[in-house]
Amino acid sequence: MRVNRIKLEIEEAWKKKDLWSTEKNIKKLVNEVIDLIEKGLVRVTNFSNGKWGVNEWIKKSIIMFFSVQKMNTIELGPLEFYDKIPIKKNFKEKGIRVVPPAVARYGSYISPGVILMPSYVNIGAYIGENTMIDTWATVGSCAQVGSRVHVSGGVGLGGVLEPIQSYPVIIEDDVFIGSRCILVEGVLIEKGAVLGANVVLTSSTKIFDVTNDQPIESKGVIPKYSVVIPGTYPKKFPSGIYHIPCAMIIGKRKESTNKKTSLNEALRTHGLVI
Repeated sequence: MRVNRIKLEIEEAWKKKDLWSTEKNIKKLVNEVIDLIEKGLVRVTNFSNGKWGVNEWIKKSIIMFFSVQKMNTIELGPLEFYDKIPIKKNFKEKGIRVVPPAVARYGSYISPGVILMPSYVNIGAYIGENTMIDTWATVGSCAQVGSRVHVSGGVGLGGVLEPIQSYPVIIEDDVFIGSRCILVEGVLIEKGAVLGANVVLTSSTKIFDVTNDQPIESKGVIPKYSVVIPGTYPKKFPSGIYHIPCAMIIGKRKESTNKKTSLNEALRTHGLVI
């Protein structure tokens, strides 16, 4: 397959860093990969046997793209930008609603039915069908967002290009991310989860499931259909005991074919602010 051939060629080109900005064949190859990302034909992650993986060669292509591209002035009506990466275009033809002044970079993939309120989508990102990216939300480079997801106002989804092997933030289908949540360092939010406002998750943030007699501690992954709020836990330091931010799983959202009803029930049941 052509994609397999391109992958091998990218791996070879990656070893020739001194030639990235001068070799025309490398530039052509890298541009071809970015165009494949733009069209949704390849993406930074893959899902196989129930697990997410990282397509490192695609991340390498994006890094190389920054080297082969030259700075250019980009004019959009009265607005002017000066950058290496073009702005995404042809939203009408792609079935995407874009509210000014939302900006998406070329080399991101946005599916039909997506609504972009004034927000920012970086290169390498993937957004599934009928997802809402609300006002002043940021979808970082290579962040992966599933279908029918609501990313509320002011949410920050961290981008991870390097290290190459690192996972980006991954949001699975039918997830609701509350206002001002910050998700970084490759955290995984599994299908149907609901995060209340101001939940902050990094790879080292403790997650406590408090739905049973004893708390269950984990890191990095919010399980399917979990209802999550921000919390704190005490930690002793030389100068005293202080409270460290954490996330708390306080219940489960019912799996339902009617996602809107299921979400509303979860919010009422747990008194959750999103």
